[in-house]
Amino acid sequence: MDMKKRITLELRNRSPAEIVELVVDNSRSADGEVEGLTDEFTELEFLSMVNVGLSSLAKLPSLPKLRKLELSDNNLSGSLETLAEKCPNLNYLNLSGNKIKELSTVEALQNLKSLQSLDLFNCEITSLEDYRESVFELLPQVTYLDGFDQEDNEAPDSEAEDEDEDGEEGAGPTGDFEEEDDEEEDEGGSEGGEEEYDEEDDYAEEEEEQAGVQGQKRKRDVDDEGEEDDDDEDD
Repeated sequence: MDMKKRITLELRNRSPAEIVELVVDNSRSADGEVEGLTDEFTELEFLSMVNVGLSSLAKLPSLPKLRKLELSDNNLSGSLETLAEKCPNLNYLNLSGNKIKELSTVEALQNLKSLQSLDLFNCEITSLEDYRESVFELLPQVTYLDGFDQEDNEAPDSEAEDEDEDGEEGAGPTGDFEEEDDEEEDEGGSEGGEEEYDEEDDYAEEEEEQAGVQGQKRKRDVDDEGEEDDDDEDD
């Protein structure tokens, strides 16, 4: 299926201005150019044109909100300067499996100031000596090249980020549950306080009785000591 027809099908009777994501992978470009895309796709943020036979980006329309562009497995060897002009807010670009051979070709991406992740895997340029160091030096705004940063740390997985966000959302009900437990404990504590208050008189009476018993015991102990002293004098 040619690219233009594929894009028409993907619209599904919607206007181009309603489209945020567009995938036309494995469709065909008749002359190696972008076909069917127009400046009307003003809200497009994600565009995937994998293996469509592109050899040029010259006819790429202006896509001001585009943030992620998949162009892997095409025949691109240049014309990357078009990206900075047409997609100024691009932060992810996948050019793996294309015919990019020289650092000078990649130099055209310097004007993509928001570009954070660039993939050139399976391009001839990766066989150059000091390839990674050279690209990072050439494009200081790029954090991840071929999925790894300059310290060989792997780029975070977007799925893992989604799971983390779900976990944070799940913290809400847990917090509410703990608050309910605290309320129950407070209620239990206040009930216990009332019981203690009601029994204060009984505790006072018991203490008085115990004091009386202890006083009698002390008196007996004193008498006993006196008797022992008398016995000592007799001896």
